[in-house]
Amino acid sequence: MEFEILEYGNSKIAKVSAETKINSVQDATDLLGNADYQGASRIIINETSLDPQFFNLRTGIAGEILQKVSNYHKQLAIVGEYEKYNSNALNAFIIECNRGNHIFFVSDFDSALKKLA
Repeated sequence: MEFEILEYGNSKIAKVSAETKINSVQDATDLLGNADYQGASRIIINETSLDPQFFNLRTGIAGEILQKVSNYHKQLAIVGEYEKYNSNALNAFIIECNRGNHIFFVSDFDSALKKLA
């Protein structure tokens, strides 16, 4: 898993490279562990790095991965364009996540940094 550690304020943020692909819950768990090993408790990932099934809530992949983020006391910002999925359930899920303190769906990198700061 390729990522760059960014120092932002007093935080270390792992910015995952666009080439990295998260195709399973195990891939996400490995990413969380690798980021933690590097001292980063916050992670930024691009939506295109996630398997498209992540955004089909019926598969349960999003729930499992995001539960790992919460269980490991990490913060995650997913940068992307979500309108294309045209799913009321996904829209509601994104709104609910953005109300919390661990998972954020944002449209750009600067917004991700602000959420994780």
